[in-house]
Amino acid sequence: MLSKKEINDIKTLQEICEKDGSLQLKLNFDMLETRSDNHKEDFFHYEEGKLAGFLGSYYFGNKVEICGMVNPGYRRRGIFTKLLDLALEEAKKREVRTVLLNAPTESQSAKEFLRNIPCSLTMVEHQMKWHKIELIEDPTIIVRPSFSEEDLEAEIQLDVQCFGLNEKEARQYKLETKDLKTDRRLIIETGGKIAGKMRLSEMNGESWIYGFAIFPELQGKGIGRKALSKVVNIENDKGLSIFLEVEAVNSLALKLYESCGFRSYHSQDYYKVTY
Repeated sequence: MLSKKEINDIKTLQEICEKDGSLQLKLNFDMLETRSDNHKEDFFHYEEGKLAGFLGSYYFGNKVEICGMVNPGYRRRGIFTKLLDLALEEAKKREVRTVLLNAPTESQSAKEFLRNIPCSLTMVEHQMKWHKIELIEDPTIIVRPSFSEEDLEAEIQLDVQCFGLNEKEARQYKLETKDLKTDRRLIIETGGKIAGKMRLSEMNGESWIYGFAIFPELQGKGIGRKALSKVVNIENDKGLSIFLEVEAVNSLALKLYESCGFRSYHSQDYYKVTY
């Protein structure tokens, strides 16, 4: 597990880098604060007792997303290259299939770095924030905690059918994330049958919605919108700011979220690395 000092050092460096570049980094503190000791996933570079560079690896089945930063005063010294080499070495040991480097769309320093490594832009992801509107709930749509083996199997199949993971990857991902203390795994039901799922992460006055999926054969029936409306109302009643993420190419999802009051405010670029 990361120490409190390491977490605080990461947050301090994040603040410096974001202020310098007028951007937002995606560092997944819900995962950073619940790391296990089984794998090496975080890489640090200190100069004179201060954190000058950090890189975090976030594994999702057989895919790893990598995000890092270097203090502006310590750039062009090879620090990020060194950290990335260490992360890629670990990824090779774990035999991951896909390595994605994550950078804020507006980051010019990231674009300059990425020009010099073998990678290609593969995805743009929008962060969206909910702006309060009235959302009508449907009592026939049930959203409840995931707790049974049947629920787990449904979650795995939804990851396979909706997010392109194979079954082995989906099972591995569930095993690796089951102990996240900030997370709540939810099942969506209609007519007494499981229709979909989502995951909520609540931290620091914010609620993030991840992994929202409806079985393909049930899509287009309004189930997703009604389930999302119910969850948003619950989180809003708690006084939390509500966020989610969606790929830019997923126009149907974008329209669904916009119809529920979500607006895009930031984007992240994902580059697939050849290694």
